Amino acid sequence: MKTFATTTLVAMGLALAAAPSFAADAGAGEKTFKKCKSCHMIQNGDDTIFRGGKTGPNLYGIIGRTAGTVDGFRYGDDLVAAGEKGLVWTEENLAEYVADPKEFLRTYLDDGKAKSKMSYKLRKGGDDVAAYLASVAQ
Repeated sequence: MKTFATTTLVAMGLALAAAPSFAADAGAGEKTFKKCKSCHMIQNGDDTIFRGGKTGPNLYGIIGRTAGTVDGFRYGDDLVAAGEKGLVWTEENLAEYVADPKEFLRTYLDDGKAKSKMSYKLRKGGDDVAAYLASVAQ
């Protein structure tokens, strides 16, 4: 019986260690988001979709939003197609998207020709930025 309990505990520990974790730092994400401010804003309000000459959509409330659906913003066709296919932004998939938007869409849509209007790749800190974006719209 003792061997079974030990084996079970070891197996549970290994399973937890192998499980993906999403330990992100919203404070660090706020700092990293400064790189995103040239194209994006985070403002609550219907009239702030892309005021101020921003080239990217307002990211307020992005977590939980269907991709490509802010009224009045002109998204690329492939991001709209991803939304129509069911892509809803989570912290995890947003972090993956910002690391390589084109590759994310190609994988999600299973289309080697898919592209994104967002050409910037946030190589580090995407998980933190996603946590920050989730925290500002609560």
